[in-house]
Amino acid sequence: MSEEERSESKVEQSSLRNPALSESGRKKIEWVAAHMPVLAEIKKLHGSKRPLQGKRVAVCLHLEAKTAYMALVIKELGAEVAITGSNPLSTQDDVAAGLASMGVQVHSWYGASSAEYNDFLNKVLDFEPDLIIDDGGDLVAKLHTERRDLLPRIVGGAEETTTGIHRLRAMEASGELAFPMMAVNDAHCKYLFDNRYGTGQSVWDGIMRTSNLLVAGKTAVVVGYGWCGKGVALRAKGLGARVVICEIDPIKSTEAWMDGFEVMKMERAAEVGDFFVTVTGCTDVIRREHLERIKDGAILANAGHFDVEISKADLTSLSEEQDEVRQNIRRYRFTDGRSVYLLADGRLVNLAAGDGHPAEIMDMTFALQVSSLLYLNEHPGLEARVYKIPERIDRQVAALMLTSLGIEIDRLTDAQVEYLKSWQQGT
Repeated sequence: MSEEERSESKVEQSSLRNPALSESGRKKIEWVAAHMPVLAEIKKLHGSKRPLQGKRVAVCLHLEAKTAYMALVIKELGAEVAITGSNPLSTQDDVAAGLASMGVQVHSWYGASSAEYNDFLNKVLDFEPDLIIDDGGDLVAKLHTERRDLLPRIVGGAEETTTGIHRLRAMEASGELAFPMMAVNDAHCKYLFDNRYGTGQSVWDGIMRTSNLLVAGKTAVVVGYGWCGKGVALRAKGLGARVVICEIDPIKSTEAWMDGFEVMKMERAAEVGDFFVTVTGCTDVIRREHLERIKDGAILANAGHFDVEISKADLTSLSEEQDEVRQNIRRYRFTDGRSVYLLADGRLVNLAAGDGHPAEIMDMTFALQVSSLLYLNEHPGLEARVYKIPERIDRQVAALMLTSLGIEIDRLTDAQVEYLKSWQQGT
């Protein structure tokens, strides 16, 4: 079968909203590919050896152009790939069609219902994968509940997010995790760059393109001061906002204060905020007691993985009317006359209402994902637990990024190496 015939076959096997959108999707994929040199170098280093030949890889990630390019790199390394979206509102239908036309089995479309989303997860598992890439833990959870028949063939997988790793560690602690998983989110090249700079830029891009409102001079309340929250706060400050941090951790709260931000409880922040961004990975961080005090006209956005951080149930119960005032903006008109505006139905605002992180950022993250698959393939039989990305891989990805930028850095001299190994020299 020719490559063209194989690609046509993948389109027929896929679940797509509109296959006719493939040309637009391919152009998006080609654009980001030109700005993802680390993945290109990994493909160059390993492509001729096709180390994943004969393997099947199931992917559950936000299905947009950068993810599509990563899937194509995995395909170039010899694997067959099936992919679905990890959020009903983050799939781009033209990218899904374009990726299928390039030889990857795709099961996803924008605006999928809960039943459709669940069906798509099952379809990528019907593919009978050897390796998986997950984002938030839905694929792993389904394997351990409804599709346990597939567990014996899973070599291992890699998890993208903080939320997913929390779920994996809970499974490991209870003795339920059945195969090894690589904690991509815990790698330096993930949380220092993707979580901070990627989230910071893409969240405000999503908020601004959706609302078309000025940020300068407004008060931005950032709920959560982990690496993602730090990025969101940093970019809000750069846009001219007064930034308020809400946290439960005294160390992170102190750090936020020393970084120059105001720190206060949510009940107080609710009264002063113009923009609210949740980045906690927890549930109901903005709820009834806060909404009862919230400023009229407040904009609510979530950048955590699931749509549980802003209580939509409480928004509904307090409202006498709801309407869509602009694409991806729902107004909740309260019984006392106040209105608040929820962006992207409380889902990830940077992906549901934007294009996600910049290509150069995701280049590093997806290089970690692909490297994790190669590592798992080279080390079959690992114990079923959550693993850190080996430092060698983390540093290699950073080094490849520097090389792509034309940046050279210093190395220790032999004398410096000996000095650092010695304990005798002191004052």
